[in-house]
Amino acid sequence: MTFNRERVVRAGRRTLLFASLVVIGETCTNLSEVPHDALTTSNAFHTPAEVLAGVAGVYANLRNIEWVGYLTVNELTTDAMIVPTRGSDWYDNGQWLDLHRQTWTPNSAGTLAFINGAWNDLFSGVAKANLMIDVISSSSATQASKDSSLAELRTLRAWYYYMLQDMFGGVPLVTSTALQQYPRSTRSQVFAFIEKELLASRTNLPDKWPAAFQGRVTKGAANAILASLYLNSGVFNKDAGVNANAYNSCTATVTGGATGCQAAIDAANAVINSGTYTLNANWFQNFAPDNKSSPENIFVIVHSAQQGLGGSFPMRTLHYNQLATGQGGPWNGFATLAETYNQFDPADDRSKMWLVGPQKSFETNAPTTDRQGNPLVFTVAIPDANQAGEGVGVRFNKFNPIPSPSLGAGQPNDFTFFRLAEMYLIKAEALNELGQTAAAMTELNRIHNLHNPTHPVTGNVRTAILQERLLELTGEGKRRTDLIRFGGFLKQWSTTMAHGKTDKSAETFRILFPIPAPQIASNPTLSQNPGY
Repeated sequence: MTFNRERVVRAGRRTLLFASLVVIGETCTNLSEVPHDALTTSNAFHTPAEVLAGVAGVYANLRNIEWVGYLTVNELTTDAMIVPTRGSDWYDNGQWLDLHRQTWTPNSAGTLAFINGAWNDLFSGVAKANLMIDVISSSSATQASKDSSLAELRTLRAWYYYMLQDMFGGVPLVTSTALQQYPRSTRSQVFAFIEKELLASRTNLPDKWPAAFQGRVTKGAANAILASLYLNSGVFNKDAGVNANAYNSCTATVTGGATGCQAAIDAANAVINSGTYTLNANWFQNFAPDNKSSPENIFVIVHSAQQGLGGSFPMRTLHYNQLATGQGGPWNGFATLAETYNQFDPADDRSKMWLVGPQKSFETNAPTTDRQGNPLVFTVAIPDANQAGEGVGVRFNKFNPIPSPSLGAGQPNDFTFFRLAEMYLIKAEALNELGQTAAAMTELNRIHNLHNPTHPVTGNVRTAILQERLLELTGEGKRRTDLIRFGGFLKQWSTTMAHGKTDKSAETFRILFPIPAPQIASNPTLSQNPGY
């Protein structure tokens, strides 16, 4: 049983890249199946329903990045997740361990499958946003309606560019539908573009949408992206000079003359004080199959209980026999390193997201077995990632599944890009970097004490903030970005054979991914990132 990018993506794209799309939640708008990149203002978008379906395509493209793109790469290249080779399963030309061991090159297996896939999918999102911006700009809609729709699309485009510069640094800045090759802009130029787009758009976005349009971007989403952008300004706003082995401060000046730290605080406060979001008393409900009702979630990938339109996290991590599905059972792949799992205090309720020890069926709740009929036990240690058994490795169960034989990779749990809890953690980190340690601890404890009040935060505040982000945000696509900001991305995870990764602190070029070889081959104006 092997899983490669093309096999998985083809199934999803048959639905996602056509204009017959889920708009938000269960609301659908159906058009003829014309590929989105073939649509123009002359052959489509003549009715409000067609325009809405076009906008839906910009959102739908986000689903691609969850499985084979940005979000997976941001976890698998760190200590948070690993896909060991399990017999004949999950080798796939070495692509999974190429990512985890940080051995990628411009044309290595991990790059061609995932990094190249992320480049294509993210720029596809940009292209779709550009098309719809052109459509709406030239429409006969009222100016107020245009302003709102354009703000929504510009925010989505800014988010695609946030992810692109996070992975690759400077990338081509494309804001038109002209078919031509574009050279790379600098990373600082991309940063300035993202910032400008979000600042200009947020005032024309609603505080919230009606329930039927849950999942569309809001003022809160724009401010959350800005808060994260500013917090990472010590990395994101630099073309050179990022220290791969030390904390990269957010104290550089940004638009308006404030420091990135202060701007991050201001943007986080705009979300916190909006009155729109509240911390969820039931933390697990933020990720559950019914998480569309969570008061904490700010910006999500909307999923529905349909193949190609739902989530796949349970399929990636659960054992083949734990969940009966019409797709042949889960895939038994993703696991977590022992040292990461061991950072979760058993007294912390968030530790319950891990599956470890003897396992049960999700349908019957009865003990289950591996494929040889032995009791299924998930071990903490991964002695050798090259030759791992079926039960090796702690499993991730944050986005827990509906135990239905018909859902498979169509789980309805929305994927969370930003939650209110992260706004408090961003605020805490930025306050600490400005020397306001007591205020930083207040914000940090708002989150920590919800989950582990009997074991208070101790020690260095900066270290405690990184630790809290691990506890709170594991699996939500944040870990690589966090470790780069804190100067720990390139360090060896452990001295065991869990992954075979050596200390790469000297290979500072790896804080950016290579521009994949196929992209440079198809666009000679592109230049490669230094070191590759």
